[in-house]
Amino acid sequence: MTERLNISSGGPFESIVGYSRAVRVGPHIYVAGCTSMTPNGLVGAGDPYAQAVQALRTIETVEIEADAYVPEG
Repeated sequence: MTERLNISSGGPFESIVGYSRAVRVGPHIYVAGCTSMTPNGLVGAGDPYAQAVQALRTIETVEIEADAYVPEG
């Protein structure tokens, strides 16, 4: 059986609705709900580019936590 790893964002609705920031099953990582919202609040209010950059940073953090990402350098 393939190992499954749920990666939590720490959000309050995860346990209520059975949501995870990401799920790793074998070599695949499925990511959901990545926005520009952080525990410190919204990043890039009114700036779509800054919001996209923050969403990608969140995805990068998930990849690292899932042991799937090795940054260069």
